[in-house]
Order: sequence, then structure tokens, then C-alpha cells
Amino acid sequence: MTWLITGGAGYIGAHVARTMLAAGEQVVVLDNVSSGIPDRLPPEVPLVRGSVLDRELLDRTLAEHSVTGVLHLAAKKQVGESVEQPLVYYRENVYGLTVLLEAVVAAGVRRFLFSSTAAVYGVPEDELISEGTPCNPINPYGETKLAGEWLVRAAGRAHGFSTACLRYFNVAGAAKPELSDIGVYNIIPMFFDRITRGEPMRIFGGDYPTPDGTCVRDYIHVADLADAHLSVARSLAARDGVGDLTVNIGRGEGVSVRELADLVSEVTGFAQPPVIEARRPGDAARAVASSELIAKELGWTASTGVREMVESAWEGWLLRHPDAGRN
Repeated sequence: MTWLITGGAGYIGAHVARTMLAAGEQVVVLDNVSSGIPDRLPPEVPLVRGSVLDRELLDRTLAEHSVTGVLHLAAKKQVGESVEQPLVYYRENVYGLTVLLEAVVAAGVRRFLFSSTAAVYGVPEDELISEGTPCNPINPYGETKLAGEWLVRAAGRAHGFSTACLRYFNVAGAAKPELSDIGVYNIIPMFFDRITRGEPMRIFGGDYPTPDGTCVRDYIHVADLADAHLSVARSLAARDGVGDLTVNIGRGEGVSVRELADLVSEVTGFAQPPVIEARRPGDAARAVASSELIAKELGWTASTGVREMVESAWEGWLLRHPDAGRN
């Protein structure tokens, strides 16, 4: 099989592309490089520069590379930005997916994996969030991903191809320093950014109904996430006909923001204690995955702990901010 990975030059996408390649799968990447970095990809991986909104380019790419399966990771994904620019998010994440699926149907591609998110659940009260937890997204980003899931499943049923939707929890770490997350949007890079400035890490809310008063989250190493993509892709390849799999990708273990800040302090040697600021609207007190379904269906479980996530992320941060460790 040959897999097209959209967004494959991004932080997660490059890890997926390398994992698939190392496992002997044929891959080609499509990325508009708005946030992706071409150098993250091995030279033997073809990179097609362009957007999923470009139907002509999609048709040509699917045909020229004899694509038989798609891993769709390309998307806009910042919650705050989605609130400010909902039209952009719906165009990129929903209409872009529509164009891609139209090309997939026309080309006769029979396997489609969709990158989703735990944001589809909104602010659930469940101790562990299962795939059966009701979806009630609270921002346009989560809405577009839930709409994307609906669209993928409906297209698969109507046109006879197998689909999978992977609901990521909090992704962190790096398989190699040069593959690390360069954005300052997720909590670990946000902590590193404050440390680099010589400023205390910020914790939003210290009065949640949790053991230490801070939010509890489930963190997954990006290398584990990439391995999950490989496992799901191979399960799709083995299917004959229509079928759908929707699974959480997490560790099933909660880590509080204060515990994470303490671990970051240990790893970086930054001694200044964090500061507690006001809660952010929409933050759930606890969001931890039930990871039982993917273990049951595919025998897959995460293997990397939070310390390794922080340590590998810090190595990547120092590669781009060599003075950060001097504070």
C-alpha cells in the first residue's frame, strides 16, 4: 500500500511519516508548509507542497503516487484562534476535508484515517472519558473535528471504504530533538517559554475539585501517537469492505498541571515556583482517556511516561533555544 499523509511535515505528521516508513510502509506527504517543516522528513519521502483545498492537486497526487490509503492530519488546531476565526476553521477543517474525500472517492481509495481530538467531548464529567462519552464541543475547533468525524463515517458508508477516527489527548515529547514541537501553544512549550524568559511558569486555576486544585490531564508521547497511527493504518489495510473504528489515543493516567510544573522544574533545573492565575474559560477540571477500546481492538497501548515526554521536549527546545538552560 501507499499512504498519503496530509500535514505530514508538521510536528505530529513527521513522526507519523517516519514511523510508517521505518515499518516498511510506502508514504507520500502533502503539506502546505504553513506550519510544517520539510526538513523533518527523510529525503526518501516525497513531499507535495499544497493544500487539501486544491482538488486538481489532490487528484494528480493520488494518481501519480498510486495512493491506496489516506492519513488526514492537516488541520487548523488552535482553540483560541478558532473562537476568533471560526470561518477559517470551518473552511480548512470541514470544507478542506470535503474536498479531500471527494478526491478519495473519485480515485477509488479504500482506507481513510482521520486525525480527531479529545476536544470533541467538550467538558465531560466522566472520571475516564470513553468513546461512548457524549460529544459536546465548546469551541469551533472541537466542532469542526466532530463534524469531520461525522463526514468521514458517512462518506465511508456511502462509498464503501473503511475509516478510522483517532481522538488525541494531550500530545508531547519528541522522538528526536529536531522533530520537537516548535509552537508555543501547548502546556509544556508554554512552560519552557516562560523559563526561557526567566519568568515563573503560569498555572491557570488552583481551585478545581482535584487533589491539588489544578486541572488533571492525560498526556501521550508523540512517538506513541505515531505508533498508534501505524497500528490503526495496518488494521484498515487488513479490512475488506466498509468498517469504522473510533478510538481515544491516551495513556489513561491523569497528571495535574502542578505535578507537570514540578516535573518540568526537575528536568530543567528551573527553581522559581509557578504562579497561580485565574481560571481560563472552558477548562475542564479533569480530562483523562479511557484507553481500553484500542487495547481491546488492536492490542495497542502507550509505552512512554510523562518524564520521558518532558525530557525529550526539553532537548528539542534547547536545540532551538540554547540559552534557555542558563536561567
